[in-house]
Amino acid sequence: MALLDDVIDANGGMARWNSLKGFTLHLSVGGTLFSSAGHAREFKDVTAEGSTRTQSIRFTGITGGEHSGSFQPDAITIESLDGEVLRTWRNPSFASAEAGSAALADELHLVFFCGVAIWNYLTTPFLLADPDVVVEELTPWRESTQTWRRLRAQFPPRLVTLAPEQIFYFDESALQRRTDHDLFGMKVAHSSWAHDSFGGIVVPTLRRAQTLRPDGTVIVKPVLMDVEIFDAVFE
Repeated sequence: MALLDDVIDANGGMARWNSLKGFTLHLSVGGTLFSSAGHAREFKDVTAEGSTRTQSIRFTGITGGEHSGSFQPDAITIESLDGEVLRTWRNPSFASAEAGSAALADELHLVFFCGVAIWNYLTTPFLLADPDVVVEELTPWRESTQTWRRLRAQFPPRLVTLAPEQIFYFDESALQRRTDHDLFGMKVAHSSWAHDSFGGIVVPTLRRAQTLRPDGTVIVKPVLMDVEIFDAVFE
C-alpha cells in the first residue's frame, strides 16, 4: 500500500527496522487515568527495555524506584529490583476491564496497560506491515490547515493491542499524528508530535490521549494519558 510504504520510509525504513532487536527508553507516563486510580507518580521517570521482534517490555523504576514490572502476552509480573517476583497475573486481558480509571486500580493492570501501550507506540508504523494486520486507507482528515491521510488497521488476536481496530493519521511528511480507538468504554484519540530520530528510527517523543466528540474532534480536557520520551536507543 502506497501510504503505508511512505510512512515506513519516513520513519526510518523497513530495512533499518528489521536489523533491530530491541530498544531502551527513558520516559514518563501520567494523566487522569493514572492519578484517578491512585498511581499519579507510578510511571514517572522510568526505564523501559523491550524487544522489537516480540511483544515484551520491562519497566524499571516504577513505584518510586522500588520495583520493576514486565509485560508479555501470557504474563504480567511485578518484581523487586533484585529480581524476586512479587506478583504475577497470568493470561492478562482487557476483556474484563472496568470503565475509566477503575481499570488501572490494580498495579498489575497498570503494568499491563502501559506495556501494551508503549510497545505498540514504539513499533508503529512498522507493526502495520505485519502480514496479519489488515490495513485500509480511508478518506483524508482536515486538521486546521493541514490534510492528514488515514489508515484503518484491524489487528489479529495474536497481537495484544489497546483495541483490535484503530485509525492512524499521518501528516504531509508521513509522520504519525494521531490514533483513534475505543478504550475502557470511551472513544479516544492519541495525539503525537515532537518527532525525533534515534539511531535512524523516527519516534514521536510526546503523546497525549483525550476523548473524542461524535464528530471526531478532540475534547481538550481531561488528558487521560501523557507520555514523554526523553531518550531512546535502538539496537
